[in-house]
Amino acid sequence: MSKELENEIEDLTIHLADMLEAALHFAGVNENNLETAVKAYIDGLDEVFEDEDGEMGYKEVVQAIEHLKSTKPNLFS
Repeated sequence: MSKELENEIEDLTIHLADMLEAALHFAGVNENNLETAVKAYIDGLDEVFEDEDGEMGYKEVVQAIEHLKSTKPNLFS
């Protein structure tokens, strides 16, 4: 893999992490809990989508956030 491609993938990964934090913020996660909420969101994906093929659209993201709200309400303000 070229260094340019590696850099582009790294940039996209950072952008996606920022987008997830923004989604969680607008879902009501307190700013002080964003890092914990991101980890909990990622951990919860297996619980929500144990039989999925790995493809996620916006509906699946919303479903995962709703699951997080029901299992970790303390993260939300």
